[in-house]
Amino acid sequence: MPPLDIEVDNHPENELTGADTTKPYVSVVLPAFNEEEAIATVIDSVRNALKGTSHTYELLVVDDCSDDKTVEIAASKGVKVIRRRMRGGSGSSRRTGIRESQGAIIVMLDADGSYEAGDIPRLLEYFPEYDQVNGARTSEQGTLKLLRTPAKWIIRKLACYLTSQNIPDLNTGLKAFKKDIMKKYLWVLPDGFSCVTTMTLAFLANGFAVKYIPTTYHKRIGKSKFHPVKDTASYLNTVVRMVMYFKPLRVFMPLAFGLLAFGLIKSVLSLVYTSTIQESDIIIIMTAVLLGAVGLLADLIVAYQNRD
Repeated sequence: MPPLDIEVDNHPENELTGADTTKPYVSVVLPAFNEEEAIATVIDSVRNALKGTSHTYELLVVDDCSDDKTVEIAASKGVKVIRRRMRGGSGSSRRTGIRESQGAIIVMLDADGSYEAGDIPRLLEYFPEYDQVNGARTSEQGTLKLLRTPAKWIIRKLACYLTSQNIPDLNTGLKAFKKDIMKKYLWVLPDGFSCVTTMTLAFLANGFAVKYIPTTYHKRIGKSKFHPVKDTASYLNTVVRMVMYFKPLRVFMPLAFGLLAFGLIKSVLSLVYTSTIQESDIIIIMTAVLLGAVGLLADLIVAYQNRD
């Protein structure tokens, strides 16, 4: 029985292609909200991309309470439609799609026509060697490009530092991953657009093999739901939060050592100019020590949770 917050429309003509039709190897999940202009084209593109391949697959559309004809159009194309009864955001739709999918490998792309469905077979080529494969966009086609490009660059560089990994595209919506691994980290996935960022960081921060391939990015069909200030802040928060979950020393130790160095320099200057150490010097040094201790404790907790 499906969870109470969703309703599943099953269609007997839903495709299961490939050698073994008892269970789909690949589940293609399309999270959708008011995508009536693009959904039919995207569904056809996915089918064309997988036509003739050896992959058994299913195609799921997860509708997040659209108030246009998205559901009707998707249903008319003969795919499995999962209708959420409560609006939850892109992340909620992706979590629902992961839970309801049957494939060992899950492929996700946006239902707005911005990603190349033709790249899906290329993503699948790297399994099972890799645990997650992402399409790294070669251009920025979103709205407010002058604001989004530098903001994304700064956040991506921060993520690269915090994870000690090179990340060509932090928040790409075109990705394929092993379901059994992703299920372990569903609890960290937020409801909004930063969900795809969290998926990437969950794999990177926990040492799983992640691959990037270049992909063309198109201007979306229909109206964008991206909120530049709120969603950019959410991306930044996601990066720091995810590293705190899995690699807390990458956050705490630089802060602790930086504050300790500042406190020691300030103490030396206080001795030079006042012949005594000020109370503020002691407070700064003690704060640095406490930050380091908290970081070590957090790292111990993470190591204990991951001991198996």
